Amino acid sequence: MIEVYTDGASKGNPGLAGAGIFLKKASHLERISVPLGIMTNHEAEFHACIIALKRVSDQGETIVSIRSDSKLLVDAVEKNYVKQTVYKQLLEEIVELVQAFDYCFFKWIPSKENKEADQLARKAIRENS
Repeated sequence: MIEVYTDGASKGNPGLAGAGIFLKKASHLERISVPLGIMTNHEAEFHACIIALKRVSDQGETIVSIRSDSKLLVDAVEKNYVKQTVYKQLLEEIVELVQAFDYCFFKWIPSKENKEADQLARKAIRENS
């Protein structure tokens, strides 16, 4: 199983945004920062998850644990529902990507447990400006 920590951040809401992804499998660690352009913090959270799912799928992973400090993201995936239409297409993409795995779990974690992904998302914003 691979543990995937994701975070999205924006400087302003909307504003310059970035995705941070921290992959952890046994002793292998991978850190990814992706500048996202202008969007809201919540949109960045969804994009970070999408990027992470594509990455671990490309690596051939079959059992994935996604950890995020975004209650909106985790609740949306667990319920397969978002109230605001702006997130609907992003959620649909996540649901489709999840089907590539034998098992894919989503877990909400407190921000203090997601510091690595948060730092990577903020780094992406700095690279974006």
